[in-house]
Amino acid sequence: MSALFSPIKLRGLALPNRIMVAPMCQYSAENGEANDWHFTHINTLALSGAAMFCIEATAVEPIGRITPGCLGLWNDATEAALKPILASLRRHSKIAVAMQLGHAGRKGSSHTPWNGGQQIPLTEGGWQTEGPSAVAHKEGELAPLALDAQGLKRVREAFVAAAKRAERLGIDALELHSAHGYLLHQFLSPISNQRTDQYGGSLQNRLRYPLEVFDAVRAAFPADKPVGLKVSATDWVEGGWDLEQTIEFARELKKRGVDWIDASSGGVSPKQKIPLSPGYQVPFAQAIRQATGVTTMAVGLITEAKQAEEIVASGKADMVALARGMLYDPRWGWHAAAELGGQVDAPPQYWRSQPSTQKELFGKTTFGAR
Repeated sequence: MSALFSPIKLRGLALPNRIMVAPMCQYSAENGEANDWHFTHINTLALSGAAMFCIEATAVEPIGRITPGCLGLWNDATEAALKPILASLRRHSKIAVAMQLGHAGRKGSSHTPWNGGQQIPLTEGGWQTEGPSAVAHKEGELAPLALDAQGLKRVREAFVAAAKRAERLGIDALELHSAHGYLLHQFLSPISNQRTDQYGGSLQNRLRYPLEVFDAVRAAFPADKPVGLKVSATDWVEGGWDLEQTIEFARELKKRGVDWIDASSGGVSPKQKIPLSPGYQVPFAQAIRQATGVTTMAVGLITEAKQAEEIVASGKADMVALARGMLYDPRWGWHAAAELGGQVDAPPQYWRSQPSTQKELFGKTTFGAR
């Protein structure tokens, strides 16, 4: 039996395989509201054969967006915009739906990637960002304002409010974005966190705010639904956040009942030097899993079915999450199941598409005519 297509349980959520469609920013929302692009994108990948689809980084407040086009969940309008999309998905797919909640911190107010991705000046429609310290992401950029006690409380409560909205929408799981140089990662990394209060300095202090946010979201979301967290396991910069500190973070999260850790890397500094290669981040998931026993997801240049199978079968990670690979091949899960001898769920309208050599790819189906 394929390890990749074996079931796994995350708290009360039973998944038929170990594949997640990773959260992928679409930069296509309007005032944080999902639209017809998201309808097409989400419904397409809901039929990918993955067990879970994670909605892109969803900002918990307007200044927490990376770009003006980022999805949000901070008011009734942003909540209502997702309802018809999720209703359509539920009619046609059995896939579990997660949502990644995040806040861009000092990396907010950016142009979309296809418009260069650089900081938008205040005079051109940008906004004043906030972060743990008044330290700009890049030299020459407008620095963020350092969050004070009131600001920390506001952001934490925004995460909680978004979690409650996600529950009303029927979201099955949440992932907190604590990676890629965004706000929670900014608190973890000594590169971006230069505070001298209880939230800065020592590792224990730098962990404090991300753990407070996790605790608050965990308490606000139903106890039987899982909450995971995405980390950058290293900044790829000497003197920055690293794997050893990530493992300590994971140990603290485990005490608090985290359901998975999605192990990525980088994003907090333009000085990073990343040695890209297939599966280059898998060792991070493996190290976290071995040191803590926490369920992990491996991400990053995982493109081949046999590659994903080996990661799970060898115990390097419990699950894999694919992003670009899913965009390029929106039926990646089907093709992986066909190659590895697994089964996936598919709508009856598509049953006749299975290869003649794979008569049970979609389970025991019947398809007749007269």
